[in-house]
Amino acid sequence: MDFALNEQQEMMQTLARDFLTGEYSDKVLRAMAADEKGYTPELWKKMAEMNLLGLNIPGEYGGVGDFLDLIVVLEEMGRVCFISPFFSTVVLGASAIVEAGSDEQKQKYLPGIAEGKTIVTLALTEESAKYTPDAIQAKATPQGDDFVINGIKLFVTDAQVADYLICAAKTRETDNPDNSITLFIVDINTHGISCKPLKTISGDKQAEVTFENVKVSGDNVLGDIDKGWAYVEKILRKANTARCAEMVGLGQQALNLTLDYAKERVAFGHPIGAFQSIQHRCADMLIDVEGSRFATYQAAWRINEGLPAAREVAIAKAWVSQACRRVMHSAHQVHGAIGFTEDHILHFYTKKARAGEFSFGDVNYHLEKLATL
Repeated sequence: MDFALNEQQEMMQTLARDFLTGEYSDKVLRAMAADEKGYTPELWKKMAEMNLLGLNIPGEYGGVGDFLDLIVVLEEMGRVCFISPFFSTVVLGASAIVEAGSDEQKQKYLPGIAEGKTIVTLALTEESAKYTPDAIQAKATPQGDDFVINGIKLFVTDAQVADYLICAAKTRETDNPDNSITLFIVDINTHGISCKPLKTISGDKQAEVTFENVKVSGDNVLGDIDKGWAYVEKILRKANTARCAEMVGLGQQALNLTLDYAKERVAFGHPIGAFQSIQHRCADMLIDVEGSRFATYQAAWRINEGLPAAREVAIAKAWVSQACRRVMHSAHQVHGAIGFTEDHILHFYTKKARAGEFSFGDVNYHLEKLATL
């Protein structure tokens, strides 16, 4: 396969880089990390006007581009340590609706996402923080043509600003948990839903969402009843690849910051970049970033082409997680004490990379998954 970007992808890369460079400075990053919402309506509107919120949504529902275009943009977002509901809405929410929704549901929700009018997130993980069907303990009990949902979801990204939650709940008891999960799209303002913000290290916004006798219509079921886990696996493959793209961007920017610092910082009469030990660290960082990029785009290409991608996604997430950790460690070693201060920007990248490593399954989870394949 050809790893070079095509003309459209190069245009998306340039568009996203120019936009984020102009709109998302280090000052804005600090403000969004401290902000309860994690985004501004003004910036969200500009992203919608540039069609960034419609990426990987089919054209008939107001979207543009494909999954590879989205990956290119996410890498650029990683470069600026972007905090916003973009990932939860475009990668998680829109992907769930595209994969599992009926045409009527797609017509109802996807245009609003593309236009920046609707924010959607995925309510999946619970107390165990595992990404397996047996970990889903929230229950949806049939009540006539409706369902009543009870349970607690943890680490729900951007729930505090979402309009809709896509909730995975158990709809029957069976020895095969793969055939017991159903997806529901639920209005966040439905009676019985409460949202409690959780503190995070990386500035991203997560919440504990409680469903207490939440009544939803049968029309709110996404996909087939009891067959929701097959959709979740597709969503997780996209989510893991998208997270890898973000981490590639984080690693690339950490490398750029490190190179700049190594050229400027003088010790013993020379820039520290002149010393071989520093050069070796920077070379290793470059190898890790480039290797991560290739692994990520291999997985993304297979998903985009509709090919089996479980193996490639597991390889990418396991490798990128470890490589990005090494890159951040080396970046701090080269920066020395200044890199550990709150005044320097590097700690944001380190924290976000660390959080990314554990989202949607850590290294061991994906290595075990790879072993079973």
